[in-house]
Amino acid sequence: MKGYKYLDKKGTFELENPELTSYLYFPICNESGVMSSLTPTFGGDSKMGQNTFLLSPVSSEDLHNNKSSRNFWCYIKGKGIWSATGRSSKQQAELFTECKDETRLEAGVLWQKVTRTSKQFGITSEITSFVPHTKHKSELMIVKLKNSGKENLDITPTAAIPLYGRSADNIRDHRHVTSLLHRIETVETGVILNPTLTFDERGHQENQVVYGVFGRTSDGELPAGFYPCTEEFIGEGGAFENPRAISEENIVPVEKGIIIEGYEALGGIQFKNIILEPMEEKTYILVLGYGDSKEELMKEADYFLSQMPWEKAFIAMKKYWDEKLNIEFGSGKKDFDPWMYWVSFQPILRRIYGCSFLPHHDYGKGGRGWRDLWQDCLALLMMNPDGVKEMLIDNFSGVRMDGTNATIIGRNQGEFIADRNNITRVWMDHGVWPFLTTKLYIMQRGDVEILLKENYYFKDPQCMRGEEIDHLWKQEDGNHVRTNEGLEYKGSILEHMLIQHLTSFYDVGEHNHIRLRGADWNDALDMAKERGESVAFTALYGENLNQIGELILNLYQKGFKKIALAKELEILLEDDWKVYEDIHKKQEILSRYCEQCKSRISGEKLFISSLDLAGNLKNKGGWIKKHIRETEWITNEEGHSWYNGYYDNRGNAVEGDSPTGVRMMLTGQVFTIMSDTAVTEQVKEIISSADAYLYDPDIGGYKLNTNFKELKTDLGRMFGFAYGQKENGAVFSHMAVMYANALYQRGFAKEGYKVIDTLYRHSSNFEKSRIYPGIPEYIGGNGRGLYHYLTGAASWLLLTVLTEMYGVKGHYGDLKLSPKLTLEQFDDKQEAYVKFAFADKKLLVVYHNPLKKEYGEYQIKSIFINGKLYCNYTNPVITENQSHLDNLCLDGIILRKDIEALDSIMEHKIIVELI
Repeated sequence: MKGYKYLDKKGTFELENPELTSYLYFPICNESGVMSSLTPTFGGDSKMGQNTFLLSPVSSEDLHNNKSSRNFWCYIKGKGIWSATGRSSKQQAELFTECKDETRLEAGVLWQKVTRTSKQFGITSEITSFVPHTKHKSELMIVKLKNSGKENLDITPTAAIPLYGRSADNIRDHRHVTSLLHRIETVETGVILNPTLTFDERGHQENQVVYGVFGRTSDGELPAGFYPCTEEFIGEGGAFENPRAISEENIVPVEKGIIIEGYEALGGIQFKNIILEPMEEKTYILVLGYGDSKEELMKEADYFLSQMPWEKAFIAMKKYWDEKLNIEFGSGKKDFDPWMYWVSFQPILRRIYGCSFLPHHDYGKGGRGWRDLWQDCLALLMMNPDGVKEMLIDNFSGVRMDGTNATIIGRNQGEFIADRNNITRVWMDHGVWPFLTTKLYIMQRGDVEILLKENYYFKDPQCMRGEEIDHLWKQEDGNHVRTNEGLEYKGSILEHMLIQHLTSFYDVGEHNHIRLRGADWNDALDMAKERGESVAFTALYGENLNQIGELILNLYQKGFKKIALAKELEILLEDDWKVYEDIHKKQEILSRYCEQCKSRISGEKLFISSLDLAGNLKNKGGWIKKHIRETEWITNEEGHSWYNGYYDNRGNAVEGDSPTGVRMMLTGQVFTIMSDTAVTEQVKEIISSADAYLYDPDIGGYKLNTNFKELKTDLGRMFGFAYGQKENGAVFSHMAVMYANALYQRGFAKEGYKVIDTLYRHSSNFEKSRIYPGIPEYIGGNGRGLYHYLTGAASWLLLTVLTEMYGVKGHYGDLKLSPKLTLEQFDDKQEAYVKFAFADKKLLVVYHNPLKKEYGEYQIKSIFINGKLYCNYTNPVITENQSHLDNLCLDGIILRKDIEALDSIMEHKIIVELI
């Protein structure tokens, strides 16, 4: 098996015989709601939401079980039938023989082209698929047939694309009944499906979406006839991979103007018979689309059913997405750079698809979760920061006054919905992500005053941190917290953050760490609601409290001497270490606060000194770190040491030696390192322990945990999974990348690079990972990459490579350069570069390492901006281009606001000489 080969720096790649690898699929979509998945043989599906599937929904197993696909048939007189997509029963049977078609896949960001040649038939197909980036709700499929033999070919071409046209729920439930709702019509260019109702036993609704498949030749020829009904097309005893209509003359296509009711629909379009001479070509344009009406759908299809419009759309689509991806890396590892191009694109895919809507993603009915809102913003801040400020502010309206948050997210920005199923679940980590993302925004843009912007709080029946129901709340009250006077209450973004962190600070279990409740980042730790505790995320909350304090000090320096907070927060601002040590006292404080906010709040404000508030938070953060250091550092019989990260539902520490072997989890190490809870010597010992117990280069690096060899129903469902799969011991890319990030932050660049490089090398090794370019959510025990494309790991990897590895980051709006590149990452010229946007300027930073020094040995010697000396740190002088001279710092060089003076249109080159 050969792997793929990159064709350019933009990630375009080619792969021979892609159909010989199972479970491959490719995303094509747009921001107007079209979400499709595409296999090398044009299986997969297309949808605009859970209830709006144009093609039948598929899971990963359906990719090889399902015969339904976007097919294009050629009946070749004297030779037989051949599928241009490779989906005939004969071609399937010949896959592993000498008669197999020769195939080649070429793909770039959101487009796929497959070339297929049959020596038996002397014919070649080239099929390009993409979704226009515009408001159009269509998927385009361009089929080019070429006579690659030496004899004339007499061909009858027929497109055959099954139309589903209903909810994914109906794939089993009421599958036949919902087909009775179908109203199918043939029109001049194709087949339209307009169901009468959307079927739901809780209340049927009149259908609002019209589906269709349309076709025409590139030179304007209309279809010769149609097959609008699956049953008639496949024939008795036939199937989609062996349809009788293609090979039998007695099953004839119907004309336009035919209406069929109550059957499974097919976008079957037969074109006029053609004679292709050797090397002659013929092109067919197919449009798979959605519309609010028949007229709208046909108008959009007609627009694309000619050569020039689809070609323009294809070129514009590629340009549009390329401009979205304004980060480019250059290094001595040439394949790493285009791989990172795909990684950079993955957060955009998750914003479009949510956590579902691709075949491997089994996260229910689609949409993004709370963490996704914030982690996807990390990537947006680095690539396209326009509008992110408003997005951040809007997202805070999902926070409840008890510090929890809404879990159902609407389609519109800042829209949150009450859980209709009344499932009260609290993820204890949810409070940390909004702060981390907002802090990155502040560092990048210098806009610390965003903390003083105001927004509403979310309100629904859930209260007391998920432990009670507010029976006074009524649906007509709306989903905003109200004051006793009935007014909708607004608080500052800072107030929202404080509530999230302070309520968590007091929400402790019997070991004085924050309760695990429904789960933390690891959703599969979901069976320790009563006595479980997450030491891992307690550490991160501690550092967040400290950093919130730092931001408040920055506000103080800007003249904001006092901070206005809801009066109810006063009880949470207790600042006494004796109280912090008293578990029952902390729980009682939390209960009193939540009771005050249970239904409505006073609306009164408390004004507190910024200095006092910052000190209060830093004291709390400091206490958390001290407590973890004193209670959770463990050393086992083999002499390895690390931090225990969890307590189970029996109140027992989870990690350490056990009768079944060593128990270690990566998560607790990540966040004790990232939060500065682990001191430097402890970081070294953690690295040694992780290498001993968790590292496996054959499957991509660092596993999430060792094998507990126990079902462990007192902690979570993960232990029911086979070891080495998903949350139970797989290489889970998200946490592995955060481990790398934590190591880089603490100056362990060599070790951080090892994490990323091992993950990259495995993911890029097609023979092992069996995935297209990019980072998967996790790597299974057999080495296969799983849940590709839609993973928060991509945002964190982009963040880590840009801000830590390449050392490009913001510092209250200033540009800070602090490279942590290893020697092997420099190219033959001893250079490594990154293109990115900062302060609305296009920048190219080139690091030059002429002495071939390793990280830790080099330091910044001088900086040139557009060829002019900006500063020289071996002989400091203030140049005419430099308004401020910073001293050489151990953690990097800060270029002050001089970047703002640069032109916004042209790209600016910053050369950093290392010595």
